[in-house]
Amino acid sequence: MWNEFKKFAMKGNVLDLAVGVVIGAAFGKIVSSLVDDMIMPLVGLLMGGVDFTKLTVKIGEAELKYGQFLQNVVDFLIVAFSIFLFVRIINKYVNRKEKENKPAPVVDKNIELLTEIRDLLKNKQQP
Repeated sequence: MWNEFKKFAMKGNVLDLAVGVVIGAAFGKIVSSLVDDMIMPLVGLLMGGVDFTKLTVKIGEAELKYGQFLQNVVDFLIVAFSIFLFVRIINKYVNRKEKENKPAPVVDKNIELLTEIRDLLKNKQQP
């Protein structure tokens, strides 16, 4: 069982996923800091000094922290948009590299010969 687990854990996809999770967590911290420390204070300033994280509503004994929820929604939107931009840039780079490395299509000699005959016949028919 240990050997099977080791074989599974050492597959390329599992290692790639692990690296992605670690980088994603670090990226999430950076974006959260950006939102918490830079964007939301400016948004709060524009809205008259409101700190979203402290917005609450008390219903009976329960306290609903909708401000924290709004903060998390903004965090998510910024993270999602950042990841979208990152993936878009990577895809453009990868697609450009694939186009550059794409080999020229191989044309069958019969098709090439038929194409030449067709072109010669077209030129003969035109005055």
